[in-house]
Amino acid sequence: MLSADDVRAAAQRLHGQVLDTPCLPSRTLSAICGCEVFLKFENHQFTASFKERGAFNKISLLSDEERARGVLAVSAGNHAQGVAYHAQRLGIPATIVMPRFAPSVKVERTRGFGATVVLHGDSFDDARTHGLALAAERGLTLVHPYDDPAVAAGQGTIGLEMLAQQPTIDTLLVAVGGGGLISGVATGARSIRPDIQVIGVQTERFPAVWNAVHGQSRPSAQATIADGIGVKLPGAQLLPLIHERVDDMLLVGEDDIEQAMVMLLEIEKTVVEGAGAVGLAALLKYRERFAGRRVGLILCGGNIEPLVLAEIIQRGMVKSGRLVRLRIDVRDVPGALAEVAARLGQLGANIDEVQHQRAFSSLSVERAQIEVVVQTRGVAHVEQILAAMRADGFQAERIA
Repeated sequence: MLSADDVRAAAQRLHGQVLDTPCLPSRTLSAICGCEVFLKFENHQFTASFKERGAFNKISLLSDEERARGVLAVSAGNHAQGVAYHAQRLGIPATIVMPRFAPSVKVERTRGFGATVVLHGDSFDDARTHGLALAAERGLTLVHPYDDPAVAAGQGTIGLEMLAQQPTIDTLLVAVGGGGLISGVATGARSIRPDIQVIGVQTERFPAVWNAVHGQSRPSAQATIADGIGVKLPGAQLLPLIHERVDDMLLVGEDDIEQAMVMLLEIEKTVVEGAGAVGLAALLKYRERFAGRRVGLILCGGNIEPLVLAEIIQRGMVKSGRLVRLRIDVRDVPGALAEVAARLGQLGANIDEVQHQRAFSSLSVERAQIEVVVQTRGVAHVEQILAAMRADGFQAERIA
């Protein structure tokens, strides 16, 4: 069983090897969520993820013979980078097995740390099966992404740091994939504050640990925006720890996660991947449960494809009403389009896209339909624009 002494020993090994990342209050998120919110910026680590902690702790415990043979890790990306980076620093050969569809930013950064990358399978579990066979075949030491007490102890140092930096925290919301992070954090945090609440968060698409805690059997999906916690089978060594030291498990949806990612980017000016945003997603979704509490959130990773991030930002703008599609029915005469554009500009709407329809509409021959995508200040501004357009005699409606 993982002990508090294991976590404290890991903290000594990690001193000077990884960043002691800041844990800072967020006044804006606190006002929105109705509780005191503290953010632990693990996305500031060199590889932009907390996974460095467990990887280094495990590798530092290897014998000289094990180091000479080399290590192997299976990962969707963040653990891969942590193992590759610290193996390179210590002169240890590293082989990393990743799913074929792992984000390219994570694959390329792993290769950049000198590791041999093997892409195999369509999911983490496919990659894991292949990796275990490869490690046995080549005599490599497996550095498991979560189901290893040494790895979990390294992750647990986050809990020690958070309470050293912000002693008033009384609740921790922790992302859960295989369970290494929450097992370690719960162990470390409870050694300082036994009464602290530790609550895990999973995506609805991969509810394995939630199922185990709640005695349910929800199926797993194929993919999630929170790919870092897209794990179908939790760690066998860690489940007893979770049952003993974690108070509850919560689920959040894909939309919840996307909203949290956009809020962290806009409010805190920090980039997090899906797994790094699930804590805030849960806080927003279940805010009544946490009203008045002092909640610590771990922004556990910031590795995300730029194009995926751009799409999430755009989708967030649509959901908040800052990017909308309007349909306007006008007379089909010269200058009608210019008149609409000028009026929208006067109302403070910035046109992003225009489509002028004649043939593909049910309007009579002398009418035309204009669809415009405009940037606005939000839902209230959209309503003001529509009201003003209608007052001017335009037939205008929001269609998206």
